Amino acid sequence: SKDKMDWREIEKKAVGLNIKHPDRYAKTDLIKTIQRAEGNFDCFQPPPNSACNQSNCCWRSDCLK
Repeated sequence: SKDKMDWREIEKKAVGLNIKHPDRYAKTDLIKTIQRAEGNFDCFQPPPNSACNQSNCCWRSDCLK
């Protein structure tokens, strides 16, 4: 599994998805916006003890910390 993404990588991914002004988002909000732009559920940082079956998600290590 991937290590945690740093802000620069997250911003780069957002720009690649044509998300305007990624620097104006909080990290969690930007990740959820990216998830929606990719056609996925915006499930980043769910409530405690939530099950996650997205084993290939690039946010997994950050999300389930």
